Amino acid sequence: METIGGVRWRKKALKPIETKRKAGDESEIAAEEEPLSPAARLFHEPSFNVHIIAIMGCKTRIYPQVVKDKLVHTLLKHPRFSSLQVVDEKNGGIMKWVQTEVNLDHHVIVPDLDPNMESPDKFVEDYISNLSKSTIDKSKPLWDLHLLNVKTSESEAVGIFRIHHSLGDGTSLMSLLLACTRKMSDPEALPTIPVKKNSGSDHSSGGLWHYLIGVWSVLGLVWNTLVDVVMFIATALFLKDSPTPLKGRPGLEFTPRRFVFRTISLDDMKLVKNAMNMTINDVALGITQAGLSKYLNRKYAELGKKDEGTTEKRNNLPKDIRLRSTLLINIRPSSGIQGLADMMEKDAEAKWGNWIGYVLLPFTVALRDDPLDYVRVAKATVDRKKRTLEAIYTFSIAEIVLNFFGIKAASALSHKVITHTTMCFSNLVGPLEEIGFYGHPMAYLAPSSYGQPHALMINFQSYGKKMTIVLSVDESTIPDPHQLCDDIVESLKLIKAAVLAKGLVKDDH
Repeated sequence: METIGGVRWRKKALKPIETKRKAGDESEIAAEEEPLSPAARLFHEPSFNVHIIAIMGCKTRIYPQVVKDKLVHTLLKHPRFSSLQVVDEKNGGIMKWVQTEVNLDHHVIVPDLDPNMESPDKFVEDYISNLSKSTIDKSKPLWDLHLLNVKTSESEAVGIFRIHHSLGDGTSLMSLLLACTRKMSDPEALPTIPVKKNSGSDHSSGGLWHYLIGVWSVLGLVWNTLVDVVMFIATALFLKDSPTPLKGRPGLEFTPRRFVFRTISLDDMKLVKNAMNMTINDVALGITQAGLSKYLNRKYAELGKKDEGTTEKRNNLPKDIRLRSTLLINIRPSSGIQGLADMMEKDAEAKWGNWIGYVLLPFTVALRDDPLDYVRVAKATVDRKKRTLEAIYTFSIAEIVLNFFGIKAASALSHKVITHTTMCFSNLVGPLEEIGFYGHPMAYLAPSSYGQPHALMINFQSYGKKMTIVLSVDESTIPDPHQLCDDIVESLKLIKAAVLAKGLVKDDH
């Protein structure tokens, strides 16, 4: 018997993993062994041993054998999911990808569960939290899938993918997961993912005026990039965020996490988006800023031992709070789910890898008389960050440090930047229609991660007409993550109500 995620499950006798090469066949070794990229090696440093978690709620019971049969023809076709990461001691300890035979009994974990358990939602939450106390065994490809056939408040069963970050960046891994799904309305069709529309105006006419606008835009891009790079270097050296109840202590990368999530209406976010002439990302950032402000205001009232009832109406926030999120941006163009599906089904080539740059996103913490000010400020922040090459230049800085000073120095640089900021924030776009994971209709999709030095990570994930807000927290820093999640959800309600009260849009649904 073995204990995983706090549950005991029976482990079958398994054959040892063997690589697909014969002893002494040097030509085959050269063809099948490939060095890990610098970014992939970075995620094996002790301070960056990051694992990505993708929680999938299903509307039906999950059938493990069906999942295993489908994995053979999809995910296992991806070389990263069927390769070991081996240290080559003869060549200076370089880590290499070495293809291997994958035994799915090592990767697909199906614990025996009590169908009449007292609190299924709490059990699933505790199970995922317990996963964050462990790492994946390096004697096998670094991923596993946990199938929990237990009915929760939002699903009939739950699947939990756990993938080591060295296999790829978060966006690529989520795209790969979606490439394994199909529309429920058409089992042969891949999901439809929204594509960003080009909002640029037509510059084919206008003469001198458009030329001046173009020059001004270039100058603005150069200036913004210079400012952002200087801020990045300052953050790596000395510039720290303000100490707040959200700012974690050193060493949080080694602590377990608590994962909580809420599902809200994407239509409500679209209503605000259309009324305010902005994007869903602007709205997500706006309601997050509102929720964090509400939460911190309450916390500072408690720290100051203010009378009950003053937490909502009175401003208890310190002045000039510096609170920033670190965004890890993949600067390599994504292959998209069609390209990844073709790679798995037709052995086609697809772009893959961790090419990660940093963007430091400032959050404004304040109490607003007008709730719409939260999204207005968020839009201004995002618009400013769109006019910068910060991610490309921070990636280049990390590359220079790596090439001249080695992986330890690059790890130290990244660790400094992250620990000097407060949190991590992301917003991922999901399918427009209902999808099935190997025939199992999906109720929700909630991605997150653990192993990062932040005490707080907030992910937004859209799916159909829903948006899931996922929090990954260190409980010693944030002991009430459900309250924080509720504050973000409540902020959307207040902002939507303000939009309707001002008559900016009619609520047709």
